[in-house]
Amino acid sequence: MRKGYIFTDKKISNRAVMAVILGVISLVAMGVVIFLAYVGKGEIAVKYGIVGLLSGIYSLIGLGLGIVTVFDKNYYKLFPVLGIVLNLAGIACVGLVLYMGVS
Repeated sequence: MRKGYIFTDKKISNRAVMAVILGVISLVAMGVVIFLAYVGKGEIAVKYGIVGLLSGIYSLIGLGLGIVTVFDKNYYKLFPVLGIVLNLAGIACVGLVLYMGVS
């Protein structure tokens, strides 16, 4: 008989997967906005600012979903932690763009 099998009732949380998806959307959207601002030599339309604002909101929502899920013992920790990391990176990206725009 082999030892080492672990039977568990843990599963992947839908909230954690949504946190990862929101983090990816946020980072991709900010990457596109930064690229278009670079191509336009800093002159961008208001719609790109709205995309940056929505990106920040998506990151905050994803961060909340990741934090709520990481403390639940019934779920695996990979996706919640990945969601938290991606959304923190998205918030940092939005913050950096705002900081660079003010200075």
